[in-house]
Amino acid sequence: MTRREQNELLIQTGPGTPMGDLFRRYWIPALLAEELPEPDCPPVRVQLLSERMIAFRDSSGKLGLMDEFCAHRGVSLWFGRNEENGLRCPYHGWKYDTSGQCVDVPSEPVESGYCKKIKLKSYPLVERGGVLWTYMGPPELQPPLPEYEFAMVGPKHRYMSKRLQESNYLQAMEGGIDSSHVSFLHSGALERDPLFKGAKGNQYNLQDFQVKFEVVESEGGLLIGARRNAEEGNYYWRITQWVMPCFTAIPPRGDHSIHGHFWIPIDDESCWAWSYDYHPMRELTDKERAAMIDGKGIHVKTIPGTYIPIQNKTNDYLMDREAQKARISYSGIEGIGIQDASLQESMGPIADRSKENLVSTDNGIIMARHRLRKAALALAKGVQPPGVTPAEQRVRSASLVLPPDVAFKDAAREALIAREGVPLTSV
Repeated sequence: MTRREQNELLIQTGPGTPMGDLFRRYWIPALLAEELPEPDCPPVRVQLLSERMIAFRDSSGKLGLMDEFCAHRGVSLWFGRNEENGLRCPYHGWKYDTSGQCVDVPSEPVESGYCKKIKLKSYPLVERGGVLWTYMGPPELQPPLPEYEFAMVGPKHRYMSKRLQESNYLQAMEGGIDSSHVSFLHSGALERDPLFKGAKGNQYNLQDFQVKFEVVESEGGLLIGARRNAEEGNYYWRITQWVMPCFTAIPPRGDHSIHGHFWIPIDDESCWAWSYDYHPMRELTDKERAAMIDGKGIHVKTIPGTYIPIQNKTNDYLMDREAQKARISYSGIEGIGIQDASLQESMGPIADRSKENLVSTDNGIIMARHRLRKAALALAKGVQPPGVTPAEQRVRSASLVLPPDVAFKDAAREALIAREGVPLTSV
């Protein structure tokens, strides 16, 4: 059980909160690169960690992320004209460059220098791996750019999507590190979904429901080992990487791609669910990429022109009770990603953790909460948080079969490090 005050510390990420300060010490995904495709394209609204901002790419291609509202009378700069290396407010013509600096106030004489006194809050915005990343913390403490493996492979090796989720980031993230629900919620999809089917490991998921968890701390977060029975007295291990504050790498299946998530708070009651797939040894096939675009695997099909899932709470996620009754789908909801979202949103925008009754399969969740809370409190005392360095981010998930007397963290040590040219460890 998590006490109310502990829960509030974990879920609140706005300015000045302990967890908000922690999130602001990392580079986090802000936009897909395709959302700002070219110089002078339309600006995009961005809300992260309860801050409302505007992003744009200026005439020279430089990226900017700044306060959404004009310093004059508070008009949203989403209505602005993106022109001549700046974003101009349509109300009275005040213009800002990508750093948030006001460069023109047409009503004031240039010689007055008035516009030099006006500057909106701004944050760096950097493109890497098809993602536009931002760092919202103290400039003097900005860490190196992220080096998660999916962001470092070539564009033909990876695919990234995002979707809106109407729940606090924590309950969404906790679903991402909970391997035990796969044998239930996703059981119908393991052998139907083109991005999952055919792997030997699927049968272990479907045959052994009494999964045993072993969770150990890594430098950047946690190694979450989920153990199921395999043949000849051996164990099938699925090892999820969790890197603080909200990155997950899910164990691969067969020669399918590695996949995982970021869970980025929009505010305390909603988040962006970022989903990636990549293969370090080969390009994704046209068929794989088409399946991802179609919402297969961990991805979700969205309403065109938005990042809102087609299946959502307004239409009960297109639930099919007949498919549920016939065991075609365990939940009656089609699609792995939206199966997760439907149940996480069903808890309400913010889950009441004081009513929980946790069991041994929740050890990963328990330890993740502990590490987040510990890091947030330590940060307030000036202690550097885990997971900010490239070395802590160059990790992989893995699945493998081991004898019962072998510790997974030792046997899989090399498999859990991302190295160029080294194949995945997968069953």
